[in-house]
Amino acid sequence: MSRRRWLAHCSAGLAALAGLAAMPSFGAVAAKAQTLLVVGDSLSAEYGLQRGSGWVALMSERMSREHPDAVVVNASISGDTTAGGLARLPALLRQHRPTLVVLELGGNDALRGLPIDTTRSNLVEMARLAKAAGAKVLILGMQLPPNYGRSYGDRFAALFAEVAKSQGTALVPFMLKGVADIPQSEAMFQADRIHPLASAHPIILGNVWPVLEPLLK
Repeated sequence: MSRRRWLAHCSAGLAALAGLAAMPSFGAVAAKAQTLLVVGDSLSAEYGLQRGSGWVALMSERMSREHPDAVVVNASISGDTTAGGLARLPALLRQHRPTLVVLELGGNDALRGLPIDTTRSNLVEMARLAKAAGAKVLILGMQLPPNYGRSYGDRFAALFAEVAKSQGTALVPFMLKGVADIPQSEAMFQADRIHPLASAHPIILGNVWPVLEPLLK
């Protein structure tokens, strides 16, 4: 090979290597993109609140600062039950392909007096579907006021931990800790005494964030 041809060959090889180095690897792109899907009810859908003041919106703002690679999709609907969430979830998983699914459902099941076993079964199936789609799962637990009866209330509060344990998911035992379980807690709620005021939502995020953030890493 002549010196001129050898130099031309080397130049072409270096140019090809430079082009490959400039291209982001598929693995790097895949690792960077994260989508967090929240499937919840009115507690996550900003019922009675100014848009942007609920805990999911506050979480999205914090994510944009601390995890700018992540996108939050809030698919919560006021009044939704675990049955409604289960019916909606397969389409949501196909559409958004989330890496993390937050399940905030069950409160309306209790308000309607639905069987505990049904609520548990629906949450188990939602967790199973999300995991099968390749997503991590975080379950947000709920508790009931004493007027629902101690037996039903205790069984309801326990079901979230039971689902999390059986499915190997992350758990926030009580998302309204510091809101609904404090003296004069009514001051933290809207007139219906069911939905927290905007001032309570930073506390809710404070309950969720320490469990959620490690799942992003």
